[in-house]
Amino acid sequence: MRGDERARDAVETSKELCISVVTYMELVQGMRNKRELAALRAAMRQRQAAMLYLDHDIPTRAAAHVGEHFLSQSLQLADALIGATAATHRLPLLTGDTRYYGVISDLQVQRFHPAEAG
Repeated sequence: MRGDERARDAVETSKELCISVVTYMELVQGMRNKRELAALRAAMRQRQAAMLYLDHDIPTRAAAHVGEHFLSQSLQLADALIGATAATHRLPLLTGDTRYYGVISDLQVQRFHPAEAG
C-alpha cells in the first residue's frame, strides 16, 4: 500500500479481513526491511485477519482462468490465484486495480480509488 491513505482506509473500514496467502506473499516481497514486515504481521494480528490458504479447487480454478484469459487479458498467476481464492470462498475482493479481475466468474470486486501518484 506504500502509504496510500485510500488503500489503508479501505482495508481498515472492512468489517472482516481475510487475506489470500498469495497476497500475503506479495506484501512480504514488497517489504523494504524487517520493521515493515513486523508492522504487517502486527496489523494482521490486531485486525485478526484470516489467512486463506490454497486448497485443491483454487489452483484448478485459477489455471482455467489463466488458460482462458492470459492471451487476451494478460491474466497473471498471482492475480488468478487471488481472484480464485476470493471467488471460492464467496468473499468480495478489495482492490485498487480491477483490470484483471473482471474475467473471473463469480467474483465480487470492491474497488477503492488509489491516491494519485505525484
